[in-house]
Amino acid sequence: MGGMGSGRRWHYGANDTTNQYRALDVRRWQRAGLLTPGRAFGWQWTRDGIDAASVQIRTEADRVILNYRTRINGGEWQPVEYPVYLEWTPCNFGGQRPWFRCPVRLCGRRVAILFGGSIFACRHCHKLAYPSQRETGDDRAIRRADRLRTRLGWEPGILNGDGLKLKGMHWRTFERLEAEYDAFAGDALAGIAKRLRLKIPSRDG
Repeated sequence: MGGMGSGRRWHYGANDTTNQYRALDVRRWQRAGLLTPGRAFGWQWTRDGIDAASVQIRTEADRVILNYRTRINGGEWQPVEYPVYLEWTPCNFGGQRPWFRCPVRLCGRRVAILFGGSIFACRHCHKLAYPSQRETGDDRAIRRADRLRTRLGWEPGILNGDGLKLKGMHWRTFERLEAEYDAFAGDALAGIAKRLRLKIPSRDG
């Protein structure tokens, strides 16, 4: 089926974020028991419930072998196969934690997640930012305010009215969360107003 990196180079550019890329997370494979040497399995990504891309993986003692198809700049689909080495580190309470070693030449960073293009590589090699690093100040304030609305049991969206205290929540906790929410909501509205050159009434009326 369709492979990775259709129409793109392996190195996309500095404007992309991690959530725009398909990812391989070695921690998920470990939790699913897929890293036992000698195993073979497929990993798929879907879009709107339909398979969009896949990669086949074989596991060995100290590495996994990735196999998939890719094409660059709209060229012909080409099969790709290469190893990604694993490293294991001890956990504080026993057991071991797996890591990928980025397969890009002269990199080899130890990472939990590789991001796909025509080559799976670490975030640094793809020059990816986290979504939060692309946020404006008011975007960040909105996200934090909505997170607090969820904790308070209120309807999402800072333009919606404030709700009531959840049953069973201590008043001191409620008042603390409400004050934090008011601060983030105020910052968000002020930032939006500044960008749009609007004047908004204060929350105090």
